[in-house]
Amino acid sequence: MGHVLSGKELAKTVRADVKRRVSESTYRPPGLTVVMVGEDPASEVYISYKQKACRKVGIESEVKRFSADVDQSEVLAEIDRLNTDDDIDGILVQLPLPNHLSESTVAARVSPGKDVDGLHPVNVGRLWRGESGLFPCTPTGIVELLRHYGVAMDGALAVIVGRSNIVGKPLAALLLRENATVVITHSHTSDLPGLTSSADVLVAAAGSPGMIGPDHVKPGSTVIDVGISRTEEGLKGDVDFDSVIDVSGGVTPVPGGVGPLTIAFLLRNTVQAWMEHTTGR
Repeated sequence: MGHVLSGKELAKTVRADVKRRVSESTYRPPGLTVVMVGEDPASEVYISYKQKACRKVGIESEVKRFSADVDQSEVLAEIDRLNTDDDIDGILVQLPLPNHLSESTVAARVSPGKDVDGLHPVNVGRLWRGESGLFPCTPTGIVELLRHYGVAMDGALAVIVGRSNIVGKPLAALLLRENATVVITHSHTSDLPGLTSSADVLVAAAGSPGMIGPDHVKPGSTVIDVGISRTEEGLKGDVDFDSVIDVSGGVTPVPGGVGPLTIAFLLRNTVQAWMEHTTGR
């Protein structure tokens, strides 16, 4: 039976480091603004988690709320204001946005130096060029979790199920930096089990509960479950945990696996932006 790869311990370490860096600084506290459009219940819960986490480490956070039918120009104008506010170091646009708003346009309006979600084209370019920058929190957390548990990435075959701009694509870039051989699969991929069952590291990020079973998994491999869906049976990941753990060398649970890392690395991105903003380094 494989090991349970919890993200809680690593998240706790990251939060403690963030808190230390903030408490030891002589500068003003870091400032994070979340832009929220509409009243999506899941987003509201997630924002409350973010604000609670910010308070615990000394980051000042606020939420700028807009009605679901807000005109895009009004959202862009607020982002412009936040970009020029010297007390704001990080700007996070809570996704998803209503259909009449362009996520790519809104993301591109955030200043790259305040883009703590790592979605601005400049930060995306820096990621793929192997440069430093602000990169998406969940993929960053996944790579650090693999490192935390001593999972070999150099020379490993990593298969990612899902090609989103938030997880799949940036994770591919980060794993390439670790010298992994990376394959991205998606809904048009033929023979998905044939690809996933050859992976040394398998990452499921498709948002389809239970889609990855034991036949998808190479014995002894590491399986990272990014998916989280609300079902009648409660929260479920993309991986059928109970059957896959018997085959794998290690698998992340849902909840308690990747989830805690996303907020932890958001805090770290905010502090990184704050330090660059206030000290130039």
